[in-house]
Amino acid sequence: MSVLASNALVLAALLVPLWAVSVRMRDASIIDPWWSILFLLVVANSVRLTGITPGKGLLLAVVALWAIRLWAYLMRRNWGRPEDPRYAAFRAHYGPQRYWWVSLFQVFALQGALALAVSAPLAVGGAAAAPDPISATDWIGLAVFAVGFGFEVVGDEQLRRFRGDPTTRGRVLDHGLFRFTRHPNYFGEAVLHWGFWVMVLDVPWGWATAFGPALMTFLLVRVSGVSMLDKHLITSRPGYEQYMARTSAFVPRPPRG
Repeated sequence: MSVLASNALVLAALLVPLWAVSVRMRDASIIDPWWSILFLLVVANSVRLTGITPGKGLLLAVVALWAIRLWAYLMRRNWGRPEDPRYAAFRAHYGPQRYWWVSLFQVFALQGALALAVSAPLAVGGAAAAPDPISATDWIGLAVFAVGFGFEVVGDEQLRRFRGDPTTRGRVLDHGLFRFTRHPNYFGEAVLHWGFWVMVLDVPWGWATAFGPALMTFLLVRVSGVSMLDKHLITSRPGYEQYMARTSAFVPRPPRG
């Protein structure tokens, strides 16, 4: 069995039970915290199939740091909340009588397929042939990852504190990292995936997996991240339109005006 096929089966082994739980709970958004764990499974399974090396050990450790931190953050944030409005809207559109099986393909299978594509650098890096020593590109990629990871962690924490402060209700978060970009956590997420790609540039055909972080960046900016959240906040948060006018959507830069 190929590494790709094995990785697909491993992801299915997680996603199908999660889907069954979501049907029971009537909450498809339980998939969200597990997104990062899909990437950890890809690299861990690829290493399991091909054997550990110094380079793969570093890659596995870095992915685990990101994946487990994000999983824990989202699990804590979402615990006890109702279904995310995005999924609730889909449930209302298709009807509860149909959405239980529609969600298997629209949510769980789709996210599995996207994770397989975006994690291509991790699959290639995790299957690298020995001796695979830690190289200069590993260290450069680690530095890129650290920048993205820092933006994501700090952005998440600033947002958590803002939401937890009752005096900020109805206001716009426009300080800290949010002074320079409306979505520092999304920016960090994109950058750290590019860091994973740089880390596998020393592996044959590692460069060809650039479509993985490119797809992740596109999804964050145009599909499920910046675009969708901005549309929601501009109608629900007074002053957000003015904040948009002076603040970069994605790449950090000094505010305008």
